[in-house]
Amino acid sequence: MKINEFIKQAKDRTKFMLRAFRYRNYRLFFIGQGVSLIGTWMQQMAGAWLVYRLTNYSPFMLGLVSFAAMIPNLLITPFGGVIADRFDRRKIMYFTQTSMMIFAFILAFIVYTDRATIEIIFLLTLFSGIMNAIDAPTRHSFIFEIVTEKEDLINAIALNSAMFNGARLIGPAIAGLVIAAFGEQMCFLINGISFLSVLVALFLMKLKKRKIVSESNNFFRNLKEGFAYSYNHPTIKSILLLITTISLFGMSYNTIMPVYVKDVLGGGPKLLGFIMGAVGLGAVVGALFIASRRHFQTLVRIISIAGVIFGAGLFLVSFSRSELLSLALMFVVGFGMVSQISVGNTILQTLVEDRMRGRVMSLYNLAFLGVAPIGNLMIGYLAKKEVIGVTNTLALSGGICIIISLCFLLQIKQFKAQLAETNGI
Repeated sequence: MKINEFIKQAKDRTKFMLRAFRYRNYRLFFIGQGVSLIGTWMQQMAGAWLVYRLTNYSPFMLGLVSFAAMIPNLLITPFGGVIADRFDRRKIMYFTQTSMMIFAFILAFIVYTDRATIEIIFLLTLFSGIMNAIDAPTRHSFIFEIVTEKEDLINAIALNSAMFNGARLIGPAIAGLVIAAFGEQMCFLINGISFLSVLVALFLMKLKKRKIVSESNNFFRNLKEGFAYSYNHPTIKSILLLITTISLFGMSYNTIMPVYVKDVLGGGPKLLGFIMGAVGLGAVVGALFIASRRHFQTLVRIISIAGVIFGAGLFLVSFSRSELLSLALMFVVGFGMVSQISVGNTILQTLVEDRMRGRVMSLYNLAFLGVAPIGNLMIGYLAKKEVIGVTNTLALSGGICIIISLCFLLQIKQFKAQLAETNGI
């Protein structure tokens, strides 16, 4: 009897954790994006290896191409938000996803025919980055169109985070095997084909026509309205500031992980793979934890606590000289990072008016990814031995994340009141 009751409770918990799947459109979106993201991570790894190989193993050129992929998030994303608010979001994703698919096929062709040069790869990476900067705020906003009940929004966003981090674990692992057997071009070809899963999913969706409300047809005025709306909304402004600070000082830890593994732990590529795998596993667990949350009122507290957990993980790993302890702490880092980002996304989606959704989500993407190139440069500089070194940099990053998260916690009553007023609870 007890076993049957336990099984029933487990089924009920699983059903609740996956409740966003009751929406047909979300199921299509999840499957399409899941397949495509595995291809994207395969291409990212293969592209990095190709650039490293073509440039005679130049770390600078590797960083330059990475910069080309990321910088559109800083410069283009706000404009992408205006586009997401003014036009049909499904059609925008048709365009962006098709464009990135074509770029992947071109990359596969030039590598297969031995015509690849660093200049062509740089341009294709830049163009893909521009398309992604338009696609990201549109994709975030689109969730609200396919998950119509606010109480299921947190679940849908958390499951998306689990999907993203699951693909981050699977994609590079497959890419390593594919590159060894068939070369980088096969990864690019697979990625190009994987975009078809998104396009088919979008085509099969049954959507209600969205009423597009715009007070002005002036593109730059729309852009200004988005900034003003976010700045004048206390909770939205605070969350964007929190995410920006966490991204700038905390999430750039990726940049110095190879240095930490080599110089502090005395390991190599294999240990680095395990370290990043621990982060990915923690991220998946964190996303599933958020997916199991029932009440919006717990979200504001979680975003602060998760930030403290993330910062504490970074701070403590700076003192670790044990491989096993570092693996455990990086699991904690992944858990805290994704929990905080997922909750921040959910609260913003809950508070924002639909006419401003694309613009606010573009600022979220700007806060999350747009400042990454700046953070990477700053963290990389600080980690130099002649500045403060890698361990002190990790401790400083973790400490800043803890402080900003605790400052956010001090305003929790005000944020909870706004969330309750918005959701009528």
